[in-house]
Amino acid sequence: MADPPIHECVTAAIRYWEPRRIVYNVVVVAVVVIYYVMAPPGPRQALTANSILLIFSWVVLANVAYCAAHVAEVFAQTSNFRDRWMSVRWIVFVVGTALAGVLTRFFSLWMFGGA
Repeated sequence: MADPPIHECVTAAIRYWEPRRIVYNVVVVAVVVIYYVMAPPGPRQALTANSILLIFSWVVLANVAYCAAHVAEVFAQTSNFRDRWMSVRWIVFVVGTALAGVLTRFFSLWMFGGA
């Protein structure tokens, strides 16, 4: 079987991962909102333009990290493990999203002063 052209692998990576970015971002935003609402009133009122810009920066960095999945996807699709990868890549999505949620939790605790 011939290897798929690289542009097909890139297209497949974008087609698979980009719709899931919405779920990833919803998880990250939900964690921030939950910890903001649960925070004691003092830190919650301390939300300033600078802290909002800091949150925005972390969101952008989280999305840059999400792009690592594209690299892994193209790499795996051009290997002899392409068929296997296609059946288990959802695991990478679930684990990566869970890790993003955990890291966001720690960031939110630091930012909003939770327990």
